[in-house]
Amino acid sequence: MCVGVPMRVLAHQTEALMAPCVTREGTVRSIDLALVGPQGEGAWVLTHQGAAREVIDATIADAIADALQAVELAMRGGPVDAASIDDLFPDLAGREPELPPHLRAQLNATDPSSGDAS
Repeated sequence: MCVGVPMRVLAHQTEALMAPCVTREGTVRSIDLALVGPQGEGAWVLTHQGAAREVIDATIADAIADALQAVELAMRGGPVDAASIDDLFPDLAGREPELPPHLRAQLNATDPSSGDAS
């Protein structure tokens, strides 16, 4: 599984499309911008293996960073407060995920309580 890390461009370097970027936690790394092109100071990019793969906005960057924080909490082991995890996934907490239409159709076809007589 590949995990992208959101980083904010600190200053654009015109040489070789490399720029210093920082994570929300303060880690600074030199990131290759060749795949996304020049980015101005303050731009957010999704990085993997030292390269920016996609330009994202601050809202998406925060959501990804929150999800990574939740994974880190779970990987540490020990007791984890479910409310803390829910706070890191506000778009998922308190609702049932929806199946895509093609899977919903399969479920309805095999569920006698769905009212489908097929």
